[in-house]
Amino acid sequence: MSESQDQLQELACAYGVAIDYWDYSGIHRIVSDETLRAVLRAMDIDADTPAQVAASLKMVEERPWRRVLPECIVTRNDDNYWVRVHVPHGKSVSVTMHFEEGGSWDLPQLDVLVAPREINGVLTGEATFNIPPGQPLGWHRLTAQVEGDERPYTCPVAVTPARLGMPNLRGGRAWGAMSQFYANPSRDSWGIGDAADLATICKWVASKGADFLLINPVHASQATFPLENSPYLPCSRRFWNPIYIRPDAIAEYQELSDKKRKKIAELREKAQSSLSEAMPAEHPGVSGSGAHFFNGDLIKRDPAWKQKLAALEIIYQVPRSQEREADYQQFLEEQGPALEQFATWCALTEKYGLELPEKWQTPDSAQFEKCGGKLRQRREFFKWLQWLCYRQLRQAQQVALDAGMKIGVMHDLAVGVHQLGADHWSDPAVYAQGISVGAPADMYNQLGQNWTQPPWRPDRLEQQAYEPLRRTVAAAAKMGGALRIDHIMGLLRLWWIPEGMLPKDGTYVRYNHQAMVGVLLLEAYRNNLVVVGEDLGTVEPWVRDYLRYRGILGTGVLFFEFDAPDHLVPPEDYRREQLAAVNTHDMPPVAGYLTGEDLRIRESLNLLDSTREEAEANQQRVFGAVRRALIEHAGLAEDERDMGEIIRALYRYVAATPAQLVVLTLADAVQEQLTENQPGTEFEYPNWCVPLRDQEGNTRFLEDVTADQFANQLLEMLEEAVHPA
Repeated sequence: MSESQDQLQELACAYGVAIDYWDYSGIHRIVSDETLRAVLRAMDIDADTPAQVAASLKMVEERPWRRVLPECIVTRNDDNYWVRVHVPHGKSVSVTMHFEEGGSWDLPQLDVLVAPREINGVLTGEATFNIPPGQPLGWHRLTAQVEGDERPYTCPVAVTPARLGMPNLRGGRAWGAMSQFYANPSRDSWGIGDAADLATICKWVASKGADFLLINPVHASQATFPLENSPYLPCSRRFWNPIYIRPDAIAEYQELSDKKRKKIAELREKAQSSLSEAMPAEHPGVSGSGAHFFNGDLIKRDPAWKQKLAALEIIYQVPRSQEREADYQQFLEEQGPALEQFATWCALTEKYGLELPEKWQTPDSAQFEKCGGKLRQRREFFKWLQWLCYRQLRQAQQVALDAGMKIGVMHDLAVGVHQLGADHWSDPAVYAQGISVGAPADMYNQLGQNWTQPPWRPDRLEQQAYEPLRRTVAAAAKMGGALRIDHIMGLLRLWWIPEGMLPKDGTYVRYNHQAMVGVLLLEAYRNNLVVVGEDLGTVEPWVRDYLRYRGILGTGVLFFEFDAPDHLVPPEDYRREQLAAVNTHDMPPVAGYLTGEDLRIRESLNLLDSTREEAEANQQRVFGAVRRALIEHAGLAEDERDMGEIIRALYRYVAATPAQLVVLTLADAVQEQLTENQPGTEFEYPNWCVPLRDQEGNTRFLEDVTADQFANQLLEMLEEAVHPA
């Protein structure tokens, strides 16, 4: 390897860019120089020539010496943190810590000798100060006073919990249900599950002893048609999707005239009828080829939202009471400029589409105020929609708690956002330009995966005191009692794919995991949240240990828990600090797996990496191991073939583990066979559009599910298994 290559790799490492990695098959891969340069370029680091690499190396080495105080400090309340301060050599300096709740104190200086360095022609010294353990949790501020220098030097400081605690659970454990609740509308909703349905599900499962309900992300989608079907590809993670609003649950609805109520009833009927209408073949997210899997209904967001939007526009015209107006104004004040920008983006994209004209591609409030009154009126309307989302989703959480849940709604945090979405538009500087997040090649995706989501830049997060992360977590925290982090490895490292390259040709970029996790835990602590990390797949061993130490629960999925090719991990050997499940939203329900429906679909989509016979043999081998474990540990009879009994045994198995949280998928409670999402497809399968159905393929409305005998018995069995008398 040449000296220039050595320096390029050294530069990459300095910015957290991986120069090599081990792939899924155990092969050591070296990242190409082309990839390293492209990733560094996305961080505004010059690395195209040896001279640029050398200059950039010098810059990164001297970077802390060019600042009096660090850009941001994130520490734990049980940690001794050394603050390195840089001033002209020979000058004295004092550092004061100002607390969020008021008060201040001077940090003690430590007797640490460091040789001075010449920086930009100035001999610069380093002084070391100490933030001792035991500081109050919160966002504080350091100020430095340098001898002979009147300029203010400041640095934000986050003191975070060393470990996140758990609520007081019965016997230290809890169980709950998992629902893609948009797929389970009631007969009173508008063709898609909404916040009122969410409250109903919470109340139902709570009556059986559940302490939480894990749901799909409710992040904001776009304000223009066609709507994105995937809840995991939002336009903003800081705001909420108004498709979940129940119009007739809005207080102002009660003030409408009979004529307008009749109009809204007609709109609701149209929205409800969309569930059984044919899906347009050209609709993104479900092509004609995808529709052939279904003889029944599909969730259709566009027509449902079109009718609901018309109803909301009618209700918007009703004056709010003094009390309601005060609540609305308080909401606007709490959300501040972020909501103003989001609503502006909604108004613009509603008119122009996601690809905005050049003059609107960056936020410019002054320019917006000069535009026509209709756009400004639409901005106000979109702000009002967010208030309704906020109130109705929070109400669902309150219903859950009032029904006896210890935790309530567990929200799901998506990995990232749409590259043309509101979050990226509002703050493009924090995102790496020309980069997409994805995954390296694996057994099922030989070319890797590109998720088309722009990643945060680690350096910009630090410069902004992790404000984007804080706001993202806070938005979810206000709505529930727990937060599931999809692909929690994203807080530690992400697979960056430079534009124009195949996904397999990307590389990992590391984030400051101490800071990222610390900021997450501080927001969680402030909102009494339980945090669950989805840590499935290839995860370095130290990561799970670290997350466990910080009080973040992991995830265990029965069908992934093998300690040998043909042997399931015994229940007693599961981790305690985890959420134990039978499957996930990216896997087929139990009935679909055992009947072979999953294989049939994947074969028709050319997603099998082997012949059908080989795939069936492998599935039989896997379930043979599972069956043996169920017979030994979950009371399944050796000759049992009844689907309901097998499902019961699977959930008895996960309930027999020491896992602090156990979750039941509602799709299994009705013996659904179709998967909600088929990884590896975009338009070929109707991902995120499959309503909850029974084993005969009939759509089950929420009222049907809550009255279903097997579903109720399964919930009752899980309560008895997790909390035996």
